[in-house]
Amino acid sequence: MTEASNHKDEASPQPRSLAEKLEHLLAVTTPSGQRPPSNEEVATAINIAAGDKTISATYVWQLRTGRKTNPTMRHLEALAQYCGVSAAYFLDEDESRKIDDQLSLLEALKQTDTRDIALRSTGLSESSRRALHSMIDQLRKLEGLQDEPGTGP
Repeated sequence: MTEASNHKDEASPQPRSLAEKLEHLLAVTTPSGQRPPSNEEVATAINIAAGDKTISATYVWQLRTGRKTNPTMRHLEALAQYCGVSAAYFLDEDESRKIDDQLSLLEALKQTDTRDIALRSTGLSESSRRALHSMIDQLRKLEGLQDEPGTGP
């Protein structure tokens, strides 16, 4: 899990800024082992997809750094489409948290070992799945990791 997604562990989390949400989204939607896209790469991809000049690299930079905080809906929709999420990600804190949870799951499933554990648990009885869950909880505690949301039995 990325450091930016630790917001879920707080009892009463503060709403994140547009810049924080955008940076987090660009980081978690970047394939493993690659750097997040540059402002120029984001703007170019959005403009190509739109078929016209929708956004500039400078404006992407301003949004990513918090220098601009009130983009148009057209810009939000273009950024959301680029990242493969709903524009509601930027507008609604509950929706962004829900999408972050889904992205965390996808990120975890990219790890071969995690995917193998999930696939190998298919067909196990409910009591066996609970036992597996308990073992994972114990291992997380031993390694000093906090529980993740949505990991109930």
